[in-house]
Amino acid sequence: MTRVRFAPSPTGSLHVGNALSAVANRNFGEHFLLRIDDTDPARNVPGGEDEILRELEWLGISWDEGPVRQSDRQDRYREAAAALGSDRFGRITLLREDGTATYQLASVVDDVDFRITHVIRGNDHRPNEPLHRELTEALGATPPEYIHHGLILGEDGRKLSKREFGATVASLRDAGIPAEAVRAYLDELGIPKHDVHYDVARIRRLAIEAIGGLTDEELAERVGAPVELVPALRGARDLSEAREFASIVLEPEAVALGDEARPTLERFKELSQNGGSAKDIVRELKAVGGDLRALRLALTGRDRGPELWAVIDALPRDEALRRVDAAL
Repeated sequence: MTRVRFAPSPTGSLHVGNALSAVANRNFGEHFLLRIDDTDPARNVPGGEDEILRELEWLGISWDEGPVRQSDRQDRYREAAAALGSDRFGRITLLREDGTATYQLASVVDDVDFRITHVIRGNDHRPNEPLHRELTEALGATPPEYIHHGLILGEDGRKLSKREFGATVASLRDAGIPAEAVRAYLDELGIPKHDVHYDVARIRRLAIEAIGGLTDEELAERVGAPVELVPALRGARDLSEAREFASIVLEPEAVALGDEARPTLERFKELSQNGGSAKDIVRELKAVGGDLRALRLALTGRDRGPELWAVIDALPRDEALRRVDAAL
């Protein structure tokens, strides 16, 4: 059985590079251990672990074991250091002055104890491989297979800063990108052999596909809107825009339109009362040169938003007629 692990430090929202490691491990391994590398208190952020757990669940990443916290295993690390006969291994410190384990010792001991067969992590960890192999063998165990994947870099080819948009899972979620789109992008990357340039535009295209794949009920629930509004939400590029579309339809701004809008609005009332479909109504108004902008303003109070036919389709007929009369 392939046994893998994902071992984030509780330092806040997951960087997309760490999320790539998580997805790569989940897709590769049969048994997935979630380990929290919290041996450095200075870097730990209050609530950081909970945030990581929420984001893994949001991405659809499940784990078979854990979370195992290194802070709970200090006695085991001291025991391992004693077996090695020193608090140092070559030039590397294994135990700090306060007796707590450094990353190098804790990581290797955990991989041994939890029988990890494959360590899949970013290229930035490649320099650790020789030391980890030597430490594992010194502990009397067989080293796992080490697989290092390329890093996700910014457009400029440099390390992707957490301050850049999309660099953290939280920033993507807060921007209304569906989890399915982020997961699909990371699945596409797989285990890249070389560094890759971050493609936010690709994620945005996948977001449109993800929204298109949601059922009416799922989309309404994600947006927090009545299912009747779904026709007006379908054209949104992300969930934030879908929420904005819902607000446009549900919370119209009051407008007063001049006499030049009256012919179009009166014709709209006639067509609505005759039972025409939303698309047929828009098509008829276009054919006679109607003022579609005026109709949009009457129905929503804005001159931009969802497709006009979708607004008409989402509104009960009586409410649409009331708004038109109010605008006149």
